[in-house]
Amino acid sequence: MRPQGAVLVALPQVGLIVVWLLAHHQMSGWCDGPRKLPWCPPYKVLLVVWTTIYSVMGYASYLVWKELGGGFRQPLALPLGLYAVQLTISWTVLILIFVAHTPGLALLHVLLLYGLVVSMALIWHPINKLAALLLLPYLAWLTVTASIAYRLWSESLCSERQPQPTAEKSH
Repeated sequence: MRPQGAVLVALPQVGLIVVWLLAHHQMSGWCDGPRKLPWCPPYKVLLVVWTTIYSVMGYASYLVWKELGGGFRQPLALPLGLYAVQLTISWTVLILIFVAHTPGLALLHVLLLYGLVVSMALIWHPINKLAALLLLPYLAWLTVTASIAYRLWSESLCSERQPQPTAEKSH
């Protein structure tokens, strides 16, 4: 692998590192709520999975970059431009979940990501089939992320609608 490959594999980790720096002190109880999600993975598992997904995605971008001749020429604009947009939105999802604690907005961004990643896979497939196939685990992980975001969002709506206990007045 060329040195550029190492950069393309490492680049996606930048967002994950920023999120960890902003929210590492809050992450241990990130999935706790009025009703804890029984299937919610611990934050350390999430970090390992996101790190793996981002590394695989970075390697896939390297395959596309290499297949199209490297550099920053016109043929790379669409495939890697789309990659850059979806990577930015992916980082935004992590910020919305772990830093801003807004699972509803995170869910909307995840749904947008589905479309972007599917588009990316369709564009990458004629360029490099392996690169396109390497996006499949990412789509699977987005399903898990969407499920968690939906559950956290729906719980936050339920807790807002529940009447708050009032202090009884003494006669």
